[in-house]
Amino acid sequence: MTIQHDKPGTPQGPSGPEPTGSPFDELTDERARQLVARYPVARSALLPLLHLVQSVEGHVSQAGIEFCARHLDLSAAEVSAVATFYTMYKRKPCGEHLVSVCTNTLCAALGGDDIYARLRGELGVGHEETAGEPGTPGSVTLEHAECLAACDLGPVLQVNYEYFDNQTPDSASELVSRLRAGERPEPTRGAPLTDFRQAELQLAGFFEGRDSDVEAPSTAPETVRGARIAAEKGWTAPAMPDEAELPPVPEKK
Repeated sequence: MTIQHDKPGTPQGPSGPEPTGSPFDELTDERARQLVARYPVARSALLPLLHLVQSVEGHVSQAGIEFCARHLDLSAAEVSAVATFYTMYKRKPCGEHLVSVCTNTLCAALGGDDIYARLRGELGVGHEETAGEPGTPGSVTLEHAECLAACDLGPVLQVNYEYFDNQTPDSASELVSRLRAGERPEPTRGAPLTDFRQAELQLAGFFEGRDSDVEAPSTAPETVRGARIAAEKGWTAPAMPDEAELPPVPEKK
């Protein structure tokens, strides 16, 4: 594949070997080159490249920003602008597990606020703070999240972005206790649970022998109940006419 860069004549990939003391080894460097090669424009690989950085460090450090910049021929400021915009990119080291509690309107009303308050008290941490040494076994980073797109199953929380539905303060407390004890509870739906860094490697596009994870069930019975009732009763939506007349588009002024 030919890689096009936004600046004609610029070199492809990093300008040289990783600086001495860099946390990124040759395997990470090779994975970064593979990511860049997947896109016709190099800078389009920035989002998965940031996930790759997190799979190594557990967060996006200044060294990680400079690593991305070298591979994509961007400035550190351009990479930082993206890394600080999206909440999935963490600027502080995360624990072995990231626990995200939905505190948006519906989940909050159903008990999400109570779940978050319970976990804060038991872990002794606040938003984006870690109980235990970040990255070590049993360490947990807690965050409150804005809408995890599972309103029909609220209150919900995620562990390393896998869903645990219909939670209560007691069930959430038990879940986190099991995580801290080294267990990997089965999510309500989705892939088997792994740790935060392995999840980040998958988000970067590298599955490391876990390709079967994509075959795990991703829907809950509640979510598709309407579709199943319609199928049982033979309900269908009206067919779209072959030539449907569209309303006029207002003239721009």
